[in-house]
Amino acid sequence: MLSHHQIAAATRIGMLTRERDTAAACAEALRELARALPLDAATLLGIDPLTGAHVQVAGAGYTAETSQALAAEFVATPWYRNVVRQDVPPSISEDADDSGQRFRNGWFYAERVRPSGFRDGMTGALRHHDRIVGMVHLSTEGADAYDTEARRLLASVMPALAALADPTARTGDLHGLPAEGAASLVAAGRIVDLPGRERAAVLKDDEFGRLVSAFADTGGQRLRLLWPACGTWYRVALHRHTTGSDLLGEAVLVHETPTALPYGLSPRELEVLTRAATGDTNQAIAQALFLSPRTVHSHIEHLLRKTGSASRAEATALAVRDGVLRPAPEHLDRFVERAHGA
Repeated sequence: MLSHHQIAAATRIGMLTRERDTAAACAEALRELARALPLDAATLLGIDPLTGAHVQVAGAGYTAETSQALAAEFVATPWYRNVVRQDVPPSISEDADDSGQRFRNGWFYAERVRPSGFRDGMTGALRHHDRIVGMVHLSTEGADAYDTEARRLLASVMPALAALADPTARTGDLHGLPAEGAASLVAAGRIVDLPGRERAAVLKDDEFGRLVSAFADTGGQRLRLLWPACGTWYRVALHRHTTGSDLLGEAVLVHETPTALPYGLSPRELEVLTRAATGDTNQAIAQALFLSPRTVHSHIEHLLRKTGSASRAEATALAVRDGVLRPAPEHLDRFVERAHGA
């Protein structure tokens, strides 16, 4: 039967999922496990969404290099399949693989675990939103240390550990995203899907991909704009996203919702308004868009009337304030929202 002390530790681990500093929360979770269970070493690993490799996000008694090297070998063994299949973490001393061989009698224990002085251990596969997002492993020098109660205790906190190890777990919450709309992360030029969200359609457009890269280079915190993709216009927000772990590092969060062009603007009027918001003259806009100055003047008059603006300055201020823009990468410095004091 679990003690009051163990139940309290499990509760504290669950509360750590609210912390913004994920790295510190992961380390504290292992300290709480050490207070509740016998252990001489422990590692919490997340799966890098870009490479698929296990990366240590917190460790006690394991260096990151050792933990990650062992994980890379372990996932290729029959014992890892046994771990993935079970809801309650199997232990070194009690469980066998599919062939009936006990882990303690196998090569991985003999060559990797036992030389370090460990006699017992247990490993759990971490799942979040029906995806395997990492592993947790506890080791101890005592034999037969992890009984059924100990394994059940670890199983009870594994959902919280999974939320801590998953670099995409709280992405929407951290940026206050609405429940509707597609969203994705872009890191190192690659798209990372978010649990419970469709992939952003605008990311199918190579030109938009260049815009995301340019936004990352500006150092800005947020950019709101309009963008067409697959025959639909989208209201899009780009957010600078820091995961707080080594799994993704800096990324760009892309959120989109379908929309009609606001104020009844035409796509060409939106382009003219965006150019005007950069400070371009009618002549410069005409050259950039291959239009006559007279046509640009007409577009300006139309968009002033549609937006209810008394002047060009008022219309461009509205465009920047409300994200009624379709900017080019070279114009982003004018439109990104920066941190206070930056």
